[in-house]
Amino acid sequence: MTPPEQQSVALELAELRRSVDVGLARIDGQLALMVQRSDQTDRRLEDHEGRLDALERGRWPLPAVAALTGLAALALTLYSLIAK
Repeated sequence: MTPPEQQSVALELAELRRSVDVGLARIDGQLALMVQRSDQTDRRLEDHEGRLDALERGRWPLPAVAALTGLAALALTLYSLIAK
C-alpha cells in the first residue's frame, strides 16, 4: 500500500475504534441504569413483602373475634329466652 492509502486506513480504523468506544460507553451506561432499577425494584419488593407479612399477622384474629361475637350473641339470646 502506498502511504496515502495507509493513512486513510489508519483514519478509518481510528474512526471505527471511536465508534466502538462510544457504543460500549452507551451500553455500559444503560447496563448501570438497569442495575440501579433492578436494585430499586428489589428494595420495593422487600418492602411490600414486609408490609404484606405485617397485614397477614394482624388479620388472623378477625375470624376468631367474629366467632366469639356470634357465640356471645347466641348466649345472650338463649339467656333472654330462658329468663322469660
